[in-house]
Order: sequence, then structure tokens, then C-alpha cells
Amino acid sequence: MRELTFIKTGRLEWRERPAPVITAPTDALVRPFIASRCDGDTLPLHSHVSRPMQAGLKLGKIDPVISGIVGDVPFRGPWAIGHEAVAQVTEIGAEVDDLAVGDIVVVPWAMACGSCYECGLGLTAKCSTLGVQTQGKTLSAYGFGPECGTWGGMIADCLRIPFADFNLVKVPDGVDPLRVAAAGDNLTDAWRSVVPPLAQRPEGKVLVIGGGGQSIGLYAAGLAVANGASQVDYLDDRDARLEVAAGFGAVVRKVSKNRKRSLIGAIPDRYDVVVEASSKPQGLRDALRALRPGGTCTGTGYYVDTGTKLPVMDMYATSATLNVGVSHVRPHLPDLLSFIATTGFEAERVTSLLADWDDAPEAYLARTTKVVLQRDRLDVAGHA
Repeated sequence: MRELTFIKTGRLEWRERPAPVITAPTDALVRPFIASRCDGDTLPLHSHVSRPMQAGLKLGKIDPVISGIVGDVPFRGPWAIGHEAVAQVTEIGAEVDDLAVGDIVVVPWAMACGSCYECGLGLTAKCSTLGVQTQGKTLSAYGFGPECGTWGGMIADCLRIPFADFNLVKVPDGVDPLRVAAAGDNLTDAWRSVVPPLAQRPEGKVLVIGGGGQSIGLYAAGLAVANGASQVDYLDDRDARLEVAAGFGAVVRKVSKNRKRSLIGAIPDRYDVVVEASSKPQGLRDALRALRPGGTCTGTGYYVDTGTKLPVMDMYATSATLNVGVSHVRPHLPDLLSFIATTGFEAERVTSLLADWDDAPEAYLARTTKVVLQRDRLDVAGHA
């Protein structure tokens, strides 16, 4: 089968590998027909980061924890890329009860068992059952390379899904799969950053600092408006993203491209909820200083520098809460999909390039906010 493979910065290829098969009665096989590019994938695609990160690790400037996610030689190809997909079920194991061949499902970026201690806490991206199967790692995921298991990437002709009844979530009837193309990661990451903390402060004020987490910040702004925030401010340096945020109903402000400087002077208010999507340490510091007493900040990016400094006394003085970490999307998917089905939230506004599946090696490299790939789904006879 074909699988989109990262070779090196600026180069992707279709490569052949054996198609997966069902190995456990709780498995299912699915065929992705929509895939979107995670914000994090743009780092190795557009920047020659492998050698600088190797040097940074040796010099102690980059936190060694990163090696447990992307390997001791970060982002060295070849590896199968892609971890946001909507797929069609093509085969189910003997003990799969809640799915049928032909079902349209969202595939979470990280696989989980649904029954271990971590899964019981909602930390599905840290499933200890599947972590054991991936050489002791605590991350079992598609599209991150061998450090996260042998699952491959989601831009492929077939995926094996373990514990399929738990992991796969059906797309509600009437919802266009293109609308939930990013639900397997970035869209749900935005949901968990905004909706639960906003529910604790109905009609609260929300700030989104946009940037490196390109689509996450935009989804967060749109979801904040749609969930009744009394004020949603969006900061960014890119006109295209500012336009999308304004289309969702956020008040937008253009800021400097120099993200090493503080933006606190451009932040007009103090907020109950702040989403830090610039992926910059200074952005995180600004986000924390922008909180109202008791407010919640979620950092959605990678902060890889060793010893990232935080304004701890500011946090103490305002009783601030900071959430950082990988997104545990599976617990949030049912609520997100139900919300979209009920309200018609137009998540597809964030998509800036809709491309044909066969054009993935070129399209996935595009320097644009959100790439979505599509192809025809199968008919009942199994034909595209």
C-alpha cells in the first residue's frame, strides 16, 4: 500500500509498505479519505531543524525530553507522516461491537486502550497499555516516527486501529467530514483549551495569541465565540490568519513578527481564558501575565528550550492555572462532534488549501495555514 513519507525537509514521497492486517479481535482496519496537516508537522517540513536540534541537545540548550518523542536524532527521515484523519471502516475484528464496515470515523492521533489507569484519568495519549508495546515509551501515536510505535502515518491506504470500539468515534449523520478533518488533533486541542475552562466562567473573556500553532489558535478563537465568550481577542502577525479569526467574530490585532519581544503592551485587557498558540516562550509569559485572577492559560505548542522561564510570582499573585502538555483528544471527541452537529460550527473556515489525495507529496509542503487532503470514499462494494 502507499504511505506518505517524510524524506527530508522540503521532500515527501509516496512509498510502498505492506498493508496492515487485523492481529487482535478488538482491531479494525480503516481507509483514510480525508487527512489534514497538523500544525506541528510544519516544523520539519519547512525548516532544517534536525541538525540544529541535535546540536542543541548536545549543548544542553534543548530539553532532552524531546528525544523521547522524536528520537535521539530529531526528525531524521524516512518516516511516515500525518496524524489527523477521517476514515472509513473496511474490516472489523471478531470482538468489535460498536462499529460496522462502512462507518465514517475520526481517528485520534494517539492510540489508547480505554481501560488502563491513565486512560481512566482521561490521559489517553499516555496509555500505559500501548506504551508497553512501543518499547517502554508513554506515547503511542501515528505520524511521529518509530519512537512512537510502528503505526505508520495516517496519509496511507490502510491503518490498523487497536481497541477500535474505544478509539474510533463516528462522525454524526449530516456532518460533512471535511468540517471535522482536524478533529483527530488540532481541532480537539483547541476545544479542550477553550471550552472546559470557559464552562467554569460562562461569558468569560478569552485571548488567543496566534502564531506557530496556526490552526489551533484559529479554531480556539472560533470555538470561544461559538461557546458564548463575552469577548474574544486574537493577536497574530499574519494577515491571512487575522482575516479568518475576524470571520469567526473575534476582535483581531496585528502584532510584531518579532516574537522574542513581549506583546503585553498590545494586549488590551485581562482574561479568564488565554490560549497560547505562538509556541514561543515569550508568548507563554505574556499569556500568563494577561490572566484575570483565577484565570486559566493553556499552552498548545512545543517549548523545547531548556529552562523556559515563567513569571511564577505573577501566577502566584493572580492564582493562575497553567495547562501544558500533549492533547488527550479521545475524551473530548464526542462532545466536540455533538457540538458541531448541533450548531453547525464552520471549522472548515480554517482550511486554506484543499488538495487532491494523490497530490499529497507537493500539497502537504505548502506554506499555508491548514492543508486538507481528500479522495473519494469507498462504495458498498469497496470501490472508490
